[in-house]
Amino acid sequence: MKTLLQSVKLLLVMTFLLGGVYPLVVTNLGAWVFPTQSSGLLLEDNGSVIGSELIGQNFSKEGYFIARPSAAGDDGYDALSSSGSNLAPTNKLLLDRINASKEALHVRFGEGDIPSDLVMSSGSGLDPHISKLAALYQVNTLAKVRHVDNVQMLELVNQHIERKFLGFIGEERVNVLLLNRALDKNFGVLNP
Repeated sequence: MKTLLQSVKLLLVMTFLLGGVYPLVVTNLGAWVFPTQSSGLLLEDNGSVIGSELIGQNFSKEGYFIARPSAAGDDGYDALSSSGSNLAPTNKLLLDRINASKEALHVRFGEGDIPSDLVMSSGSGLDPHISKLAALYQVNTLAKVRHVDNVQMLELVNQHIERKFLGFIGEERVNVLLLNRALDKNFGVLNP
């Protein structure tokens, strides 16, 4: 009985420390040391939040870079329903969706090799980045739509390329939300 009582006391103390005190300390320390990161790297425009650097969004409007497809939620990009499609590579639904995406991309951006990340969703369905290749694939069409020289559009993309971590880990990538904000800042907001 004495051992049981000691076990229950230890459980209560550890629950209080590790389930209450520790999370409060870490959360407050994070908010103090990294205030913007701990609040989700939210981006504001005219006082209203337009998105987060950490979560992908659907950009379907002409004249903007498109993000990779999302399988998170019914309409995609649902942060409360983060997941991949979990469809096998041979699944007809997945193959049909990829083929439909390829056709839509060819209509919008013309012929050419389509980077895989523009037709396949990420594991979370919320990846805010596309590959450098996917951004470059869209440059010529967006330059035409925005009536901008291709070189200017290419320079803008190159300014927003995030390099490999430590120079060799991962791939070069572009945050689509930040790049689209830069489009509006440098070349003006497109009319709806």
